[in-house]
Amino acid sequence: MRKEILFSGFGGQGVILASVILGRAAAVYENLYAVQTQAYGPESRGGASKAEVVISDEPIDYPKTLNPDCAVFFSQEAYNKYLHTVRKGARIIVEEELIPHRDIEFEKGLEVVSLPLTEIAEETTGLSLTMNILTLGILTAWTGVVSREAIEKAVLDAVPKGTEEINLRALRKGFELGEKAKSGEL
Repeated sequence: MRKEILFSGFGGQGVILASVILGRAAAVYENLYAVQTQAYGPESRGGASKAEVVISDEPIDYPKTLNPDCAVFFSQEAYNKYLHTVRKGARIIVEEELIPHRDIEFEKGLEVVSLPLTEIAEETTGLSLTMNILTLGILTAWTGVVSREAIEKAVLDAVPKGTEEINLRALRKGFELGEKAKSGEL
């Protein structure tokens, strides 16, 4: 079992933090092998950002994604640049408000959840920056790549002290949306 997950967007959206949390959930709390890699432009905020997580039940021989099984797109630039790397049948999550121009023909071979993630995060927690945690909840519930318990523990390990409850609220809203995606309601 080898699962490849791609997170992409622009700096400041929590792309790298989301990938680190997912990798930690798999390695520390699921006792799986996990490798997380990242790349970003010279600008720390606003530049293109990409992070990859490879999860396996056996040692990982190559740490990069080849054809991601799942991908998260938080910006138009990231979508344009990395959409064509995902495998046929992959599951993708799209921040619909920040990606107005979509490749509908290519998406026909994919399972897609397209939502106003930033807006939902803001409505749920009062903070748009919890969008990455909300998305981890969607990804977890929709794909089962790690358990809810593992991702919850990893989120609590990673978020700043004092923000635990807000981040758990975002994560649980993500679980709810991921369940809707799984049952075909989204």
